Amino acid sequence: MIFVTGPLFAGKKEYVCQALGWSEEALSQKAAWDVQDLAAQAEDLEALADDLSAQYPVLIATEVGGGVVPMEPAQRVAREAAGRLACLLAQRAETVIRVCCGLPQALKGELL
Repeated sequence: MIFVTGPLFAGKKEYVCQALGWSEEALSQKAAWDVQDLAAQAEDLEALADDLSAQYPVLIATEVGGGVVPMEPAQRVAREAAGRLACLLAQRAETVIRVCCGLPQALKGELL
């Protein structure tokens, strides 16, 4: 599994399409993005990470841990869960790539 992460609007989906030669349609069939949003509702992050990594060859998440810490407790819990899910997915991935400003950086494995 390939895990791609980075800031909002950093070019993560565009990078995956270009690097793998996929169309937008192929991306929608073979990848899941905004997986950080699933973490807030998950009761078991380990199980969610297992399910996602088994179901999709590419997972894309937006980094949500930077910036101002939210005042709302529910938002802080969701942010914590998103970060923990990202760690679990990175552990399971063969390749981890961070895309910032459209520039990919291999954190684990090699660039696509």
